[in-house]
Amino acid sequence: MNDGYEEFSESQIKILNLYVTNTDSNVFALRNLPEVIKGALFSRYSRSSLGLRSLLLKEFVLNEETAFKAISRTGLHLEEDQEVEDQIMAVKKAQNFYDRILDGYGDDSIGELGGAHLALENISMIAAKIIEDCRVGGSPLEKSTRYIYFDQKINGEYLFHRESILMTSAYRDLYVSTCNGLFDTYSQLIPPLSELMEKKFPKEHDISKVAYTAALRAKVLDCLRGLLPSSALTNMGLYANGRFFEQLIQKLNGHNLAEMQEIGKKTHTELAKVIPSFIRRSEASSKYQQNFSAFQDQMQGDLKILAKKYATSVPKMEHPGVQLIGYDPEAPYKVAGALLFTHSQASLYETQKHCKKLAQEELNTILDAACSFRESRRHKSPRALEHAYFTFEIVADFGIYRDLQRHRILTQERQLLTCNYGFFIPNEIKGTDMEDKYKEAMQQAKRGYDLIADKLPEEAQYIVPMAYNIHWYFHVNLRQLQWICELRSSPAGHPAYRYIAQEMAKQVSELFPSFERFFKFVDYDGYELGRLGQEVRSFEKQQAREHAL
Repeated sequence: MNDGYEEFSESQIKILNLYVTNTDSNVFALRNLPEVIKGALFSRYSRSSLGLRSLLLKEFVLNEETAFKAISRTGLHLEEDQEVEDQIMAVKKAQNFYDRILDGYGDDSIGELGGAHLALENISMIAAKIIEDCRVGGSPLEKSTRYIYFDQKINGEYLFHRESILMTSAYRDLYVSTCNGLFDTYSQLIPPLSELMEKKFPKEHDISKVAYTAALRAKVLDCLRGLLPSSALTNMGLYANGRFFEQLIQKLNGHNLAEMQEIGKKTHTELAKVIPSFIRRSEASSKYQQNFSAFQDQMQGDLKILAKKYATSVPKMEHPGVQLIGYDPEAPYKVAGALLFTHSQASLYETQKHCKKLAQEELNTILDAACSFRESRRHKSPRALEHAYFTFEIVADFGIYRDLQRHRILTQERQLLTCNYGFFIPNEIKGTDMEDKYKEAMQQAKRGYDLIADKLPEEAQYIVPMAYNIHWYFHVNLRQLQWICELRSSPAGHPAYRYIAQEMAKQVSELFPSFERFFKFVDYDGYELGRLGQEVRSFEKQQAREHAL
């Protein structure tokens, strides 16, 4: 007997134990099953009276049409190359069966029932941002500029993307020499800046050498990352569901940059080996892909024409910084009303209207109830905070954008990366012999950019160093803003994006003093060697684990 009111024979239990974590509880997990089977299994599950384990036995394990044995066995015998090939062939053979199941539901959300882990190596930082810009359903993890030195060479060459159009154009030598110059300067400044930081922040006797060295390296690389061109190669690990991957590939296939198109093709090829039924509509010849590409081409083409007509003479945001440009004056009343809604039988509209009539002290009491007991930034606030929206316009260096853009549960758009908004100079090198070398590298990059951008504005992005400013906006609700500001203002963060996080919290709090209570874990202090505390804690944890062993 079991909690799930199903009974299985000994032989069935033996089979099921290979694929589920238990056979006698109403809560269990799947294991040793490829994504195509898990996705199809959960699809059928929603329209079956059977329990999942019975469904797995009846319609998959014992159904020859599913090619179940051939598909699933490699999860148990990964050492045999032939079985991997057999699984690939079996997936193709059984694909019609899985396609029929998935098509029978007519709901794109079915694509979220299967997923895959994808590695994307040696892609540009531009490509990484475009991939990460796809928001819901994917979880990316990118190579860090803080912990990894980017001045390594392979076969005598620095690691940056040799963009195909640039490499076959008259700008080839200019592009390569400019990128090499940026990497040379990055590499040359590491030793003197490390020496300067060591003198400025000498190791205290009670701090471990390992933690101190790691914090010092992070400080140096944080300062110098602005020299890296956006063509610098990075690695990315990406876990996502099928729906995300299908939409990602469609966008990449229709992108103007050749690198994106190449990544799209390769991504489809590899995912077709593991989750073919979930990404088939992104195949280049499919009507879905062709229709989507036509839509994108027409829309983007028309908008470019209209932007030239209506936006060319509009002033631009000249100076770096963050500016709150949009908000709802009634946001505090709407948040308060939404907080009361779930605990009453009243109309949301009427409750929000009523809150507008309350005295400020009464309104504060309601808002306090939502945050007074928060003891950590990890204590997520109620969804009622999502009734307050803010729009921020930001000009900051590409390195900051690269960090903040990873917050995807909001609306954000950027303009092309250019050398038109100036560049950031780290305070640590101002007034030193390193400043002139840094500036010369930036100015050389701008000269190269200006020449290339005249004919190839999108491809010219690859030559722009990360220290150059980029223009983008955030449209974000209070709940997500709270998370961003509290997380990104922490002492371990890069000082440049800490400023942006602090400034967004300040501007909202100044405009709506009643919302300041929701930013209680924003850290406004400055930290010269901000990573040190975290490195010390990490080292101490490691030492404790080793001691326990």
